[in-house]
Amino acid sequence: MRHYLKFRVALFAALLSVGVLAGGIGYAASPGDGTPGADASGERKGAKKGVFAIIMENADPVFYTIGILSVIGTALIIQGFIKARRTVVMPESSTNYIREMIVQKQFKELLEFTETDPSFISRALNPALKRAPSFPAMKEAMETSIGEQTADEFRRIEYLNIIGNLGPLLGLLGTVLGMIDSFQAMSEARGQADPTVLAAGISKALAHTFLGLMLALPCLAAFGVLRTLVDRLTVQGAMLAEELLLMTKPQELRPAAIAARPTAAPHPMPPPVVRKSPTPSA
Repeated sequence: MRHYLKFRVALFAALLSVGVLAGGIGYAASPGDGTPGADASGERKGAKKGVFAIIMENADPVFYTIGILSVIGTALIIQGFIKARRTVVMPESSTNYIREMIVQKQFKELLEFTETDPSFISRALNPALKRAPSFPAMKEAMETSIGEQTADEFRRIEYLNIIGNLGPLLGLLGTVLGMIDSFQAMSEARGQADPTVLAAGISKALAHTFLGLMLALPCLAAFGVLRTLVDRLTVQGAMLAEELLLMTKPQELRPAAIAARPTAAPHPMPPPVVRKSPTPSA
């Protein structure tokens, strides 16, 4: 358990490092910093802009859409790693309390507890307890509940997969818009467009591609890790719920009990009927 926790912390730190790196490389050198190439006005000639500055200069609907999806994706990643833990899905306190009530045959209290407890085990056992005493019906209800809970867990993290797949598409959309601007400038100048105008459109295109990739990579990586964690937890929860359900199964009638059951006394057999042979007449 500690190993998984360390892995999640390391992954989250790596995602933060990528974000900080992407923002840090964008800072351009301030003008008039005394470096060679500075003119009389204190501004450097040909000062190189950073990635962050270029991206902020090309803010458009695609940029804001990617920004909103980035915030949503970050929230989903944090929420997913918080909830994809055994202590949240299957708390030991709830499991032990359910086991104790089954051992003590407190089925009424068990039904009331599983009705309000949000843990995976309680939500799996509650529909089964409502089908008692038919054990096949109880088992079928529990399997249906486990399937529904598993599907809910996977649907919760599926949004990360959707956002991750939308990232490159949005970046491609911004790329196309940037190339359209460049060719439009070239068309208006009748083939004699200023290279700086063309470079601005190409820069806009590549900036959107960069944003789309930065949106897709963390979301798809987190989705793959969370899918593995959810699959492992749901399988463990299903096995534990089945074990607890078997504890509620009524015991089969033992042969010794059948032998000790009183039987009815046998009825006396009637005496056989003896037929006399006819006597010969005189």
